[in-house]
Amino acid sequence: MRALRLASIAALLIAIAFIGAFLWYRKASQPDHDGTRTVAAVSARVTVTRDARGVPSIEASTEADALFALGFVHAQDRLWQLDFNRRIAQGRLAELIGPRGLDTDRFLRTLGIYRAAQAAAEELDPETRALVQAYVAGLNEALTNRAGPLPPEFLLTGAGAPQPWQVADTIAWALMMALDLSRSNRDELTRLRLAARFSKDEIEDFKPPYPGESRAHLADYPQMYRVLGLFGGSRAELLQQAQRLAQVDLSAALAMPEGLGSNNWVIGGSRTVSGKPLLANDPHLGLTTPSVWYFARIRAPGLDVFGATLPGIPYVLLGRNADVAWGFTNTGPDVQDFYIERLHPQDPERYQTPDGYARFERYTETIPVRGQQAVELVVRRTRHGPVLSGALPGMDKTLDGARYVLALRWAALEPGDTSLAAIRAMNRARNAAEFEAALSGFKLAMQNVVYADTAGNIGFVAAGRAPLRGPEDDLKGIAPAPGWDARYDWRGWIPFAELPRAFNPPEAMIVTANERITPPNYAHFLTTDWQLPYRAQRIRELLQATPRHDESSMRRIQQDVVSLAARDLLRALKALAPQPSSPAGRLAWQRLADWDGAMRADGPEPLLFHAWMRRLRARLFEDDLGDLAKDLVGNAELVATLLRVLSGQAVARDWCDDQTTRSTRETCAEVVTAALDESVAELARATGRDPLALRWSDAHRAIHEHRPLSNVKFLRDFFELQVPVGGDSFTVNAARLDLRDGADWRAPYTTRHGASLRAIYDLAPGRTGVWIGTTGQVGHPFAENYGDLLDSWRTGRYEPIPGARPRSDSTPPRVLILRPR
Repeated sequence: MRALRLASIAALLIAIAFIGAFLWYRKASQPDHDGTRTVAAVSARVTVTRDARGVPSIEASTEADALFALGFVHAQDRLWQLDFNRRIAQGRLAELIGPRGLDTDRFLRTLGIYRAAQAAAEELDPETRALVQAYVAGLNEALTNRAGPLPPEFLLTGAGAPQPWQVADTIAWALMMALDLSRSNRDELTRLRLAARFSKDEIEDFKPPYPGESRAHLADYPQMYRVLGLFGGSRAELLQQAQRLAQVDLSAALAMPEGLGSNNWVIGGSRTVSGKPLLANDPHLGLTTPSVWYFARIRAPGLDVFGATLPGIPYVLLGRNADVAWGFTNTGPDVQDFYIERLHPQDPERYQTPDGYARFERYTETIPVRGQQAVELVVRRTRHGPVLSGALPGMDKTLDGARYVLALRWAALEPGDTSLAAIRAMNRARNAAEFEAALSGFKLAMQNVVYADTAGNIGFVAAGRAPLRGPEDDLKGIAPAPGWDARYDWRGWIPFAELPRAFNPPEAMIVTANERITPPNYAHFLTTDWQLPYRAQRIRELLQATPRHDESSMRRIQQDVVSLAARDLLRALKALAPQPSSPAGRLAWQRLADWDGAMRADGPEPLLFHAWMRRLRARLFEDDLGDLAKDLVGNAELVATLLRVLSGQAVARDWCDDQTTRSTRETCAEVVTAALDESVAELARATGRDPLALRWSDAHRAIHEHRPLSNVKFLRDFFELQVPVGGDSFTVNAARLDLRDGADWRAPYTTRHGASLRAIYDLAPGRTGVWIGTTGQVGHPFAENYGDLLDSWRTGRYEPIPGARPRSDSTPPRVLILRPR
């Protein structure tokens, strides 16, 4: 009995010690937002005042001191995010998470992200470099002089203490942002893979022209590939390379998974209650915990700016200063071209150019792998760029009989980028003219930038670097081109003065939402792969419905969940007059036939509709696409394809006929009906409930993933944040769907992409605007500001810009003083 009592006492003492250690760690590991710190790299006292949401207002006597403080608070509040993002950009993910990070490391090291960042750091002009170094010094001050232990992610992953930040790390993360916003390489690989199975006309059925446009007069690239022998016999390895590249899953690593799109719009004073412009922006990116963005206000001589910053990068990227407001959406130009490089028949170390054969540039990368030996990666480069055929195992050597490899040219890897200086100039601009001048230096990734100033001007520029293609180029970058043919080489960049733009248009309204932004007779080619115009159409519709707008009406537009895509599809489906055979199918059709297309969280219709569209896609395309179906059928952008097929405009192939049933020929009406019956039955079987009693929010949840601990089952619920939401891929309040199978019945209907922030800027005197982020300002899971914005983001509430108006709460501010040593 005594031994039992002693054991019990020992267990109790251990438990008390563990609880005490946990309570100590819970407090000690969080950032300290109060008090005074003595630091070496500021010239005078800097004050950082945080409000109840954790948003810092930085007051400094010099711009360099203000940037030092911004770096300091980034490291305080987002230390794990900074370190993890840097590992990704450097191609060091496998060092942390083991072999499952190897594909990402191979891809990014082959692409040369960090090498390009190191080169760009050397190109910075002296003034910009000094200011970036001030930011880096602030980040390193907070990183190296922490009073308490590291955040829990460092302990749970065994990452160890982070190394000092470098200027190249800042540029590397900017390049990762550009990579997230550049997706034309995926479109090219998709067309290459489709070309192995379909004709050019059939591909244009599946990837139809932009609404209202005719087919582009381009080369018959599937026939070109067949002449080259890409798809036959032993040379089919190039197609296998394309498939492997298309399936590289960067979303498991990137803090900014593939962007869905964005909305921005600006209206002039003739359309507002105040008589001054209003500007709204909600960029759609991967939903993460913590958020991609970190909000801050920065004040120093010549600088008074508020908005969204990216941890690791100085200045405000999206926001407003005292005189000018601005917002971004992704233009989506074709700035990535794949080239099919032909190898010398006797010497695989050389490839063909217009002037003969040239030798590959080669270098070796060593990739550390946790728990295993390091992996050696040989990277080859051509005159166009890196050979991505070497990005994955089994693709880094020339196979027996191989004649071709795939190389990528990407605008963001080219020298001469002045984007950091441009962002600084945007932050400091005093009027519309200065702001537009600043945009001329922004080259990182082309963006539709809308802006307004307090004088009442509104404008738009598609700012960034886009390749200039010659008139003899008959592919225009839509599919991989022969690398030895000079007509497919870029001719430089479209001049800034010739980029799409508008200034004080007569309608006093500018809207962009990733739709085509070029006029019909625009002189240059940007892309054929614009996103569908539904969000832009809906925004214009809502703006025109109200004579004069204010902040509240702008909020309502950002929260709108009507899907014009669903309305278009329903019209096409009604024309086919589906006749469901099951009672549940008939009831579902009655509900959908009367539905207005609003993706409300509390309604059953969105779930019924998307379950139906999911089955319809599978029935229409899986038999035709074969092994391509798992990659392509879940794509939200198939709306245009569905409309083309259902309306009878897709004439190159009978997509409705099931190729696996040779004895019968199915009609589109039969396929539509069968898909509805099957989808309702699937919902009933998966949930055990009446499908009409289900709600969109039962399945449609916004998942804000934590990198990388969402991948650890027993930690996921602690680090990851989820909420039910409305909307879908084509609503203004966007919540992208990926209709592929998952672990449970809800997986195809969850969203991991949506509004990464919402902001409305008011240029009227005495007003500034409102904002809201997704999760919270602080990345530490024990902090009160870890997820405190999420409910406001879900329900459409906003926060005032710090210092703009009195807060309704009485929470005292937290004040941190940085003073020189």
